[in-house]
Amino acid sequence: MNQQDLRTIEARCIEEEQPKCQAACPIHVDVRAFAAKMAAGDFTGARKILDRTMPLPGILARICDHPCEAACIREPVGGPIAVGALERACALATSSGGKPLCMPQKGKTVAALGGDLSALTLAWDLAKKGFSVTLYVARPSAGGILHEISPDVLPPTVLAEDIETLKRMGVTIKTGQTVDAALLAAVRRDCNAVYVECAKDANPLGVSRADVDPVTLGGGEEGVFYGGWPAADGSRSIMGLVADGRRAATSIDRLLTGSTLTASREKEGACATRTYTNLEGIPAVPRRDPADAVAGFAPEDAKAEAARCLKCDCMECVKVCEYLKHYKGYPKLYARQIYNNLSIVLGNHSMNKMIDSCTLCGLCTEVCPEDFSMAELCLDSRRDMVKRGKMPPAAHEFALEDMAFSNGPDFALLRTEPGQASCAHLFFPGCQLGGEPDGRIPEAYAFLRGKLTGGVGLALGCCGAPALWAGRQALFEEVVAAFTAQWEGLGKPRLVTACASCLSVFRQAAPDIPAVSLWQVINDETGLPEAAGFTPAAPLAVHDSCTSRHDAATQAAIRDVLQKRGVPFEELPLSGRYTECCGFGGLVGNAHPELAKAVTERRAAASDRDFLATCAMCRDRLAHVGKRAYHLLDLLFPAKEGVDPATRPDPGFSMRHETRARLRRDLLATVWNEPVDPKAPAGPDFTVSPEVRALMEARHILDDDVKRVLAHAETTGRKFKNRENGHFLASFTPHRVTYWVEYAMEGPTARVFTAYSHRMTVAGVGK
Repeated sequence: MNQQDLRTIEARCIEEEQPKCQAACPIHVDVRAFAAKMAAGDFTGARKILDRTMPLPGILARICDHPCEAACIREPVGGPIAVGALERACALATSSGGKPLCMPQKGKTVAALGGDLSALTLAWDLAKKGFSVTLYVARPSAGGILHEISPDVLPPTVLAEDIETLKRMGVTIKTGQTVDAALLAAVRRDCNAVYVECAKDANPLGVSRADVDPVTLGGGEEGVFYGGWPAADGSRSIMGLVADGRRAATSIDRLLTGSTLTASREKEGACATRTYTNLEGIPAVPRRDPADAVAGFAPEDAKAEAARCLKCDCMECVKVCEYLKHYKGYPKLYARQIYNNLSIVLGNHSMNKMIDSCTLCGLCTEVCPEDFSMAELCLDSRRDMVKRGKMPPAAHEFALEDMAFSNGPDFALLRTEPGQASCAHLFFPGCQLGGEPDGRIPEAYAFLRGKLTGGVGLALGCCGAPALWAGRQALFEEVVAAFTAQWEGLGKPRLVTACASCLSVFRQAAPDIPAVSLWQVINDETGLPEAAGFTPAAPLAVHDSCTSRHDAATQAAIRDVLQKRGVPFEELPLSGRYTECCGFGGLVGNAHPELAKAVTERRAAASDRDFLATCAMCRDRLAHVGKRAYHLLDLLFPAKEGVDPATRPDPGFSMRHETRARLRRDLLATVWNEPVDPKAPAGPDFTVSPEVRALMEARHILDDDVKRVLAHAETTGRKFKNRENGHFLASFTPHRVTYWVEYAMEGPTARVFTAYSHRMTVAGVGK
């Protein structure tokens, strides 16, 4: 990722876009923050927000014509926030913040011909920036339009106070001046820049808005700027005048400091914004206005009206994603952090875990108004880390070894239907369903053979998704290429998958392989099995796999099958295109198990109903956090009598390995009449408590790993003995990981008290 890539990615996230009210305000008052302070009763804090942005805040807060209200998204649900009345209430309830902080003098002088609101704004802004400003006012006093406002609305004392503050800021005000071309010529000679106010009754040079550059308000003469015109109908907008003064002040500041006058000014004045706030479910709370506009809101009424503000921001992705919520930011911020992390040559890559913790489910893209994809960003970053050798081995090593097991001799299997040289269909149940102790794969395969013509082959193995999610692109392509070659050898059959991830992988990485979900085949071609499976006692909540997010046909088929099966069901709040991840996707369980659990618990909490899943890992993840969940195959094919499949626990890593190996042996024996002797694992049998079993699962330590340690220790004698309790401590390093086991022999069986692993090299300890 380079700087331009970062800018392009950042631009997709709109979280830092201004709310519509702030964008509609010509001087961009932070209405959202202001309303929050008012709602909390912190009127002093609210006044500080106004003082930070408004020129002459004592005046402007009382008379602002609030163009922000027309842009307020509350309008259809109770009416816009009464921002103008709230600003007035704030001004009435607080005292002036005094003279604002001004920068040191820059030694540059500016003349402003006029004393109306635009000229006063210009003088305020430039004085804060350290310029020496002189106002040349035709009238006996400065203020212009402000003198026309009712003293009940704008008391003369308030006007005088802000004018006096201007003087304390170093602004010189000369009244009773003849403002004409001669004065302009004189001040041009003596000053570094000039502003000419073209007020309603004071436009001696006859310059119109059409005569000036709309971006800079320059009129062609170097160093001379114009503003403050009334509208075509003679009316004058308070905020319009302020906007002219501020724009001209910015142009003069840029001119006198040697900056470009035109670059990056698209956000000045009222501007467009891409911000988005979802109004779904927002109650229509009616707007309240003060009974007396002059007296303004009572404090409690002001707080109540301010509390109607929706505090507009997007955060649509964060609202639905436990991962984005966990890291307490939003995609644009994460993009910057990831860029910085990838740019580190020497030092701590602190964001590695964050990059590896995304489930890659894609829900963020679906809810984002701008289609920002954290999944794409994180996966590209993982690939970059792998390419540069920066991916920590511990992040995905266990998942990749699990994939290797599934594609190895203990599980992988590719056969045509017995007695046939090729096949028209190839059943690919997937490695995770293959690890289910009661996964119904033999039953499903027999059913397909009996219903589909042309022969149905069987493929046991892993599609390569773990390598894809780990950013190991070369390894992923190697797995897909190997399967594609085997598929061609079978006559290029249609692939029937029972796993949404497998289906997604093959459709994207091997588009030449025709692939369809098992559920579509059952719904559209074979019909349901005659002997039904388990019948739940209550409606089920359908959980769509996140990898089926854009597979509407499969999702519809699942629901059709449930209807034909007579099983009532309900939709989850987030389903179909907007389904949530179960916590398995992206290998988050390997990189960040605590977050993976939180993701699963969030999904499980979406309904009190039992869940229905069509992905083995979705079902097992839900079961892992105590959620009753069925796999659709549980409802289609009979199970052990009297057993409710929703009570089936998550089998765990070791059991999945054992079940896959057993499934392969059983299928070879029962379908192809090829008996296979089970490979006896090395080492003595052992027992563990439920607590130690849970610990092994959390640490990704398999039964075979423990047995290898025990075998190594008992055959070589390389072990430590604790003389206090008689326990042994031994280790073994089969590849890159060293496994340690604390145990005691009880006859031919070992009792294991704890097990752990690390990737350190321990001097003197070998394989």
